[in-house]
Amino acid sequence: MNAADTGGQAPLIEVRNSRLHGLGVFAARRIAGGTRVIEYLGERVSHREADRRYGHKDAGDNHTFLFIVDSHTVIDAGIGGNEARFMNHSCEPNCESLIEEQRVYIDAIRTIEPGEELTYDYQIQREADDPPDIDAIFACRCGFERCRGSMLWPPPRAPQPGSEGRRSRRR
Repeated sequence: MNAADTGGQAPLIEVRNSRLHGLGVFAARRIAGGTRVIEYLGERVSHREADRRYGHKDAGDNHTFLFIVDSHTVIDAGIGGNEARFMNHSCEPNCESLIEEQRVYIDAIRTIEPGEELTYDYQIQREADDPPDIDAIFACRCGFERCRGSMLWPPPRAPQPGSEGRRSRRR
């Protein structure tokens, strides 16, 4: 059962202002680890349609409600979406996203206490044509000690010792 369907109980989650970014999803009551919290809903579109819808956005604007299901399908939660679209990124999340039979679910990976913000690691994939400032565009604001500084995956490469100021030699 999707925990967002409460069957008469108090709601499991609520949307409110977040210290991380804009709105966030918070536990309205205790959520046990392993609980299926919510399904990520929205209009299912092709990658081409998602690009058409959001291609006009400024390159520095990282805010969308898009979730890539596979190489053919994207969920646009800006149309027909639910509370899941407000879940923020964290490098030390308490939830994870799972794709099962073309559906996206958010499950708790540990017990979440009432009032705690629910987060998952977006792991936005890096692309070959990303601009040089892509990590700044997708900067992470989770504030955890082991924050990697970016919502992108894989993490940015650390500079190699001694490589600063070194010039490559041509033969």
